[in-house]
Amino acid sequence: MGGPASSAWPRRPFTAVGVTGPSMFPTLRHGDAVLVRRGGRAVRPGDVVVAVFRTRPELLVVKRAVRPQDGGWWVRGDNELVTDDSRAYGVADVLGRVVARYWPRPGRLPPAPL
Repeated sequence: MGGPASSAWPRRPFTAVGVTGPSMFPTLRHGDAVLVRRGGRAVRPGDVVVAVFRTRPELLVVKRAVRPQDGGWWVRGDNELVTDDSRAYGVADVLGRVVARYWPRPGRLPPAPL
């Protein structure tokens, strides 16, 4: 994993992460806060994850896992108009899986939009 973002990532099993930008709209919005679990069950395609791109290790992102690739994950945002995901930066290493949004609209995240 390596890189500044992943080395600063907390080692505890759960951590809070704030969402910035429009890339995960409509699932998540700018300003949402999510609870992220490190460990637990394995990441599956369709999970929302926190990850770092291998080509941009300083950038911590919230994206949807699409498929395993090259020992990491191909990730994409839910907003098709924003391409700051694996289409631009390649494979990402997943740091944790988003398990719930807790602010400002608490609840589980819906599946990927159609």
